[in-house]
Amino acid sequence: MRLNHLLLALLVTFIWGTNFVFIEIGLRELPPFLFAALRFLLVALPLVFILARPAVKYTQLASYGVLIGFGQFGLMYWAMQDDITPGLASLVIQIQVFFTILLAAAFLREAIHPGQWFALGICALGLALIMLYTDGQTTLTGLAVILVAALSWAGANLIVKQCGAVDIIAFIAWSSLFAAPPLLGMSLYLEGWETLRDSLSNAGINSWAVLIWQSIGNTLLGYGLWNMLLNRYKAAVVTPWALLVPIFGLAASALSLGETMPWWKWAAALLIISGLLLNLRAIHPRAATRKSSSTPP
Repeated sequence: MRLNHLLLALLVTFIWGTNFVFIEIGLRELPPFLFAALRFLLVALPLVFILARPAVKYTQLASYGVLIGFGQFGLMYWAMQDDITPGLASLVIQIQVFFTILLAAAFLREAIHPGQWFALGICALGLALIMLYTDGQTTLTGLAVILVAALSWAGANLIVKQCGAVDIIAFIAWSSLFAAPPLLGMSLYLEGWETLRDSLSNAGINSWAVLIWQSIGNTLLGYGLWNMLLNRYKAAVVTPWALLVPIFGLAASALSLGETMPWWKWAAALLIISGLLLNLRAIHPRAATRKSSSTPP
């Protein structure tokens, strides 16, 4: 990769990793499902009036929107409110890589390399370590919800794979129309109208700035640059950079929010990231010949 593209890849992973700190800041004034709904409304509007609808089925747009909007981000925001720290959330959500592999094997009949099973086992050890040392900041409920969010992300990845080559920005904008309604519905059901009204009335400039950054910086800028790189280089060259996301996430959470980093968090991070690296090594001959797309937070 050229130097300027290396710097762009570094910028994207920095944006995605530090984004977990911004989520934590937004959750201080906005309830999780309202926060997620507003994020996707700001992504959809006004882009759906500017960009043509991508040439995919409405069912694909709707499925992707619900899986990413409600399944990934809605649940992740919900867990991060009380049940998991931003640093660990940025780490555990990367398990979506293996969920994607398993779903592709089940529904698309893609073969799983033996080395990938070994890599999955290494990641499972990291998750087991987190489960063993859950405390007041990270609970088993929070870990379970993040795993469901990762599974939802994996399902969305399969939909993107089935759609083929599309304008990813238009795809994200139009699918966001389907993400917002279930998030608003859950917000009304779980958080209540009075909470929504009071949250919107009392939200300060920090919350709105975080929302704008979530929509423009994290979603449109991050996804746009990432997919530009995927279009220029082989997937095996680009995708390993995503391993920096939890590194930035853990570091940003520790430095900005004071998240404690005991030995077991570092050990769990080492195990999970090692598993992800082993997976890349296992699929390297095939990954080098095709491109892929993903949607980090």
